[in-house]
Amino acid sequence: MDYFINIETSTDICSVALSADNQVIDYEENNDRNHASTTTVFIEKVLKRNNLTVKQLSGVAVSKGPGSYTGLRIGTSTAKGMAYFADIKMIAVDTLQAMALKAAENFKNEKAVIVSCIDAGRNEVYCEVFDVENRVLEPCKAELIEKNSFEKYFNDHYKVVFAGNASEKISKIIENENAVFLRDVLPSARYMAGLTFKEFTEKQFADVAYFEPFYLKDFIATVSKKNVLKQ
Repeated sequence: MDYFINIETSTDICSVALSADNQVIDYEENNDRNHASTTTVFIEKVLKRNNLTVKQLSGVAVSKGPGSYTGLRIGTSTAKGMAYFADIKMIAVDTLQAMALKAAENFKNEKAVIVSCIDAGRNEVYCEVFDVENRVLEPCKAELIEKNSFEKYFNDHYKVVFAGNASEKISKIIENENAVFLRDVLPSARYMAGLTFKEFTEKQFADVAYFEPFYLKDFIATVSKKNVLKQ
């Protein structure tokens, strides 16, 4: 059996999960925004409760973003430190993909797409679209949310499931009977285990020396053609 520490610090929530193969066996989580002091404490707690040391782990996984610059730096530096110290593998997990995996659990038998979304301020979000089997349909991008956003899925009679800390904001803009808003599915280390184990078994490891997380870049807004006055 392979043990992993999973670290999620991409948003206000700081969480650490201990997984055995692809199953979470223990975790710690809070949203006090003090990631710098709580991340290592959480790691120590879950390892101690399960009588494990860092050197008994097969790897350490970090949520790679998108997300908060400061949060991602803390998670990444912690994971790199553990990987160096214990000589274990480092794995980078897509923050939005991990959320989508959780969000899809109750929609496996439906015609649905999952939109994982993180708030980027105003009506802007960073989002990534997946099918219910967690395959990427649209890669992560900056999106200015409007009433007709994701219209092609609605027109094709898909149930569009929004998950993440931007779902509340989107619910106030998009009004469609096929829209589902999962406000309680937020970035969490608990949702990383399956992807961590998949990356580990496929030997998809992050380069400890050169890995950099995916930061939120400055959003460059474009003017909607609908609002442009005719000259």
